[in-house]
Amino acid sequence: MNKEFAKVDDLNRLINYLPAPIRNRIKTIPNYQLITEIVMDLGQKVEVRFQEGFERLHDLPKITYQDIATVTHSIGAFNTDNRAGIEGTLHRISAIRNRQGVVVGLTCRVGRAITGTVELIRDLVESRKSLLFLGSPGIGKTTNLRETARVLADDLLLRVIIIDTSNEIAGDGDIPHPGIGTARRMQVPSPDMQHHVMIEAVENHMPQVIIVDEIGTEEEAKAARTIAERGVQLIATAHGYTLENLIKNPTLSDLVGGIQSVILGDEEAKFRGTQKTVLERKALPTFHSLIEIRERDLYAIYPDIAHAVDHYLRGEQVDPEIRYRKGTQQHSDSQNKIGFEKSNTAPKEPKRRIRNPSNDAYSFFPFGINVETINAVIHSLQLPVEIAPTIHDADGILTVQTQLNGKGKNKLQLLTQGKQIPVHVLKRNSNAQLVQFFKRYFNIPENDEQLEAEALREIKKACTRCVEEHRIVEVAPRPDFLRRIQRQYVEEKGLNGISVGEEPNRRIRIYPKG
Repeated sequence: MNKEFAKVDDLNRLINYLPAPIRNRIKTIPNYQLITEIVMDLGQKVEVRFQEGFERLHDLPKITYQDIATVTHSIGAFNTDNRAGIEGTLHRISAIRNRQGVVVGLTCRVGRAITGTVELIRDLVESRKSLLFLGSPGIGKTTNLRETARVLADDLLLRVIIIDTSNEIAGDGDIPHPGIGTARRMQVPSPDMQHHVMIEAVENHMPQVIIVDEIGTEEEAKAARTIAERGVQLIATAHGYTLENLIKNPTLSDLVGGIQSVILGDEEAKFRGTQKTVLERKALPTFHSLIEIRERDLYAIYPDIAHAVDHYLRGEQVDPEIRYRKGTQQHSDSQNKIGFEKSNTAPKEPKRRIRNPSNDAYSFFPFGINVETINAVIHSLQLPVEIAPTIHDADGILTVQTQLNGKGKNKLQLLTQGKQIPVHVLKRNSNAQLVQFFKRYFNIPENDEQLEAEALREIKKACTRCVEEHRIVEVAPRPDFLRRIQRQYVEEKGLNGISVGEEPNRRIRIYPKG
């Protein structure tokens, strides 16, 4: 076990609820303390699951009605969501029923309070900004919420309330599990009441922080926005694995600002080089930052959701910050790839040089990209870049989206297996795409006149929206000289505009009159 973490659980409390033959057999498994789930299905062998893999206990008889009844009679009634717990622990037993409502299967999940999990994102947790976690089931979202609650309540002495719909965060029973520290817990009678309890917590108990597990309905999304607009820090998880999932989810897209279709004028569409109908963000996101838990020790972080969504809707590459734990050390790095993820490695830290050629040039290995085209762009931009003869010699891999389909993706995964090397994915194998990528990667500024025109066009549209909808509007982060131009335009329109946020995400916020 990683010494950086401390795990708190009582596995025997769960095992003791099982029939004696199963209980005794499980204790003979050498690594049984690492069990994550025990599955008992009628007519099947007991299945013991670990974080990686599982084991079926073939030397035991198949599960009978009596075996299942032994567990269900001991733990008492299941809630409306077919879940039950063991008081004073984080263990959870979920039932599968037949058409007559008889329990024919059980999933016994081992609950563990793990301290130290938020160290990678402690700066975000302590920022007092609202955070949204995404990730696949069982990857550690609820564990992060529990530890976050403890840190905010015990270390920062904030008033924290947990909305505990299924008692997964603070355990079963009236007394919360010590894993949440001094945070308070509000239990939810049934899952469809979660949004009501969220609002009740704000109105009745004056929290500074509210923590919610699994926002999944439109009502819960609306309740989340209400909480955020009242100045309460909201930390939650939501259904979905990635930012793209949320953007495309009509039920939950409001969490990231909502999406709307906008019809552009002929000149605007021509200037943008797009169709007349485009997608734009409808409002400010409910959450400030988003954290994708891609692996238990690897997070992809979007520090400013509004900025990330705007770029995504424009068809531009969105680069999250990658933070991962190697051994007991923490690292952070910039993510420079889209559409491709290596399963067990984190990106290698790039050698960031800005227009400073040297013998120690940054080397790229082209995968499915024309070498002559890359060399032409390198020469025209005078970049400190060279073509790597093999992947072993490369600091990064350059490829295109079409190469990640079918056999190309499998081959690339095979080539990069066991290597900590970033993969940069372009939309097309073209000179323009390469120029755009290298300019972004080496922080090469575009033409100032073009940037000024784009910033002015953006602030004009934002001012119009602010007046017509009579609400606060923010624009994308810009350098200081562009923000001055934008503020001047806002003042000319008789509106109030201020700069908010920290560099490099400092941006203009416009307030309506009155």
